[in-house]
Amino acid sequence: MVGIGPGSQIDMTPRARQAIEGAEVIVGYDTYLELIKELVSGKTIIGTGMMQEIDRCQAAVEQAMEGKQVAVISSGDPGIYGMAGLVLELVAKYPESVQPEVSVVPGISAVGAAASILGAPLMHDFAVISLSDLLTPWEVIQKRIEMAVAGDFVIAIYNPKSIRRTSQIETVREIALQHRGPETPVGIVHHASRTKEDMKISTLEQFTNEHIDMFSLVIIGNSQTYVADGKMVTPRGYRL
Repeated sequence: MVGIGPGSQIDMTPRARQAIEGAEVIVGYDTYLELIKELVSGKTIIGTGMMQEIDRCQAAVEQAMEGKQVAVISSGDPGIYGMAGLVLELVAKYPESVQPEVSVVPGISAVGAAASILGAPLMHDFAVISLSDLLTPWEVIQKRIEMAVAGDFVIAIYNPKSIRRTSQIETVREIALQHRGPETPVGIVHHASRTKEDMKISTLEQFTNEHIDMFSLVIIGNSQTYVADGKMVTPRGYRL
């Protein structure tokens, strides 16, 4: 399990690069494979599209059980909305005597990359929540949002909006406004660490008027977050 980072190869760790270079078989989502195409030339590639995660991870396990060195890639970190958990669950279905050895190579997460572009919004306690309801019921997601907002966490939102799913981010805004001021800073980063990288700092009252899609990551500040010189800052509490 290899985390390739948020997109740019300069943000890939040496350990991740070494794991990819040492693998015979590379398995991953087609979009992420495209990000590392220069590194996988001449290797066996197993790529699938969206919604085929189980199929490609099962294929990876079977290749490993044949004795091949396999790298299953995830963008960011494989243990943060990645494939690490799924691979471990699939491997556990086999008798221990035939289970392939699995190691997890961490990577720079999208939330870390986005935060660095915005400044320092995650300097205090924060929650990371995905708005995708493909695997988690919306009622559960909404409850988590409510609790995180009430607890004054900075909130980082993955999968904030898609063509099909447009109202949930508005619900997040409405919930947050019950606990935080309308001028609370909200950062939006598109394509963090990739060629189309872009960022915008807005407010809790106005941020849903900005362009937000599946390639965006949204960070909502807590009650102490402020903007200085175009950067979001959440104070840790040091006396200055």
